Amino acid sequence: MADAAAKIVDLDHVQYTWPGEANAVLNIPGFSINRGERVFLRGPSGSGKTTLLSLIAAVLSPQTGRIVVDDVDLGTLRGGQKDQFRVDRIGLVFQQFNLLPFLSVRDNILLPCRFSKNRRNEACRNGASLVEESDRLLQAMNLAPSDVNNKPVTSLSVGQQQRVAVARALIGRPPLIIADEPTSALDSDTQQAFIELLFNEVKAARSTLLFVSHDASLASTFDRRVDLPDINIITGSGTVPAVSK
Repeated sequence: MADAAAKIVDLDHVQYTWPGEANAVLNIPGFSINRGERVFLRGPSGSGKTTLLSLIAAVLSPQTGRIVVDDVDLGTLRGGQKDQFRVDRIGLVFQQFNLLPFLSVRDNILLPCRFSKNRRNEACRNGASLVEESDRLLQAMNLAPSDVNNKPVTSLSVGQQQRVAVARALIGRPPLIIADEPTSALDSDTQQAFIELLFNEVKAARSTLLFVSHDASLASTFDRRVDLPDINIITGSGTVPAVSK
């Protein structure tokens, strides 16, 4: 059995049912991710992938079970503690990127550091300023800071917006990076180049990567592939089998 300290994500008998629904969308007896792993999570549309990510990121709370992320039992967090936990410890890359159109590229990247002292300190750990670290991440993502920094994000291409979103997730070296279908709008050649850039920066930050996609062709470069239906024991009828601990 793996040392609990080696796990950055650990789910134990987690069930979640959407309000107003009779049947659970997730029933996961156990699922864990080790620190430093690059995990590819696959599942068809509507299978609960985004719900699972929302549980791990403390956006949603399960009706039953226990979720521990980076040694924090999410069930012990209340109100604003969940928001602070999320900004301190998790870098999120959303499918639609969720960049703020009224902010410049640089200000979008630096946004987590406005709310997290931990991320600010980590970003400047090697003597760099926040601006210098933002520029370094842009360059690592093959974007020239002088070309894009002061542009509104709405003026960028989809591929450029995607890389800005990754730079925002990575700034301040959060322990866990969660990417939800980030390559869905890219062609296959661009997808592979993007994943290589993402891997390089995740490794440099010593972060863990949970990458979610329905596209199985991307899975081979990851350390481990997990198919959501294999860990989610919802039956075909939509009912939840009894689970004993």
